[in-house]
Amino acid sequence: MELRHLRYFVAIAEERSFTRAAERLWIAQPGLSTQIRRLEAELGVLLFNRHTRGVDLTDAGEVFLERARVALAAADAAAAIGSDLEAGVVGSVRLGLATGARWHRTSDVLERFTREREGVELTVIEGYGGTLWRDLRDSHLDAVIGPVGAASPDLRRLDLGAEPWVVLVGAGHKLAGHGPLAATDLRGEQISATGHRDGASYDRAVAEVLEGLGVAHALVRGAPGPALHAPVAEGNALALTTAPEALPADVIARPLDPRRTLAFELLWRDETPSPALSELIRIAAESVERMPAMPPVLAAVA
Repeated sequence: MELRHLRYFVAIAEERSFTRAAERLWIAQPGLSTQIRRLEAELGVLLFNRHTRGVDLTDAGEVFLERARVALAAADAAAAIGSDLEAGVVGSVRLGLATGARWHRTSDVLERFTREREGVELTVIEGYGGTLWRDLRDSHLDAVIGPVGAASPDLRRLDLGAEPWVVLVGAGHKLAGHGPLAATDLRGEQISATGHRDGASYDRAVAEVLEGLGVAHALVRGAPGPALHAPVAEGNALALTTAPEALPADVIARPLDPRRTLAFELLWRDETPSPALSELIRIAAESVERMPAMPPVLAAVA
């Protein structure tokens, strides 16, 4: 049995006529009849009841029609794999997102990519910047979104713009409130940091912005992963971040005054990325083109 036999059978079943099926398939009717008789002999059942007006499916033919259509659809899908890969509509992308600070358009890019490329398996891994950048170079990741600072000649980059720093304050802390928080109010405060070698880039960025503002501070080690800012909720420390997403009810985000920003980039390894990764890069680039030169402060604290 070959795929062409299934196509012949389906055509006859849909046309209910050997003559019309032969015209549709552009083959001679005697040859089509011969092929179907051979198919019936191989299956050991009659697929059609033949009569002067055409043909009708037998019970066996009804069952075989359903299975033939499934088999043909699967064959067509398999045959299209090359063009689908080339078009970037199938495949996989492994994307790393650096923790600590975030680019505010990340969710929009991921949502649009997933919507436009439903056949691509997108895996998102969050972690310390150092861990992600090492995994990118070791081919464990295809791309990374994180603060600027890890680019090197072996990596390609897309500038994503800059995000304003905000201060995370516990609801019970003396600096809890609304509106911008003066940098001078941070003097002497404990600031939560990762304290991890792979989180050094984030810790360094926090220290640099505070030192640039002339703020004397003490970095204290927070808990790993999602619990990084646990000391903030407990009122024992403050934290600096960008574009915070949904925060616990006991944590408040206040814009830093004077305004300071952190630049972000999308990094990938290959000079000629896979079509699926190329689509992610394209969507990120279009997102950058559409956004204002600087995100509004309120967007960072919403």
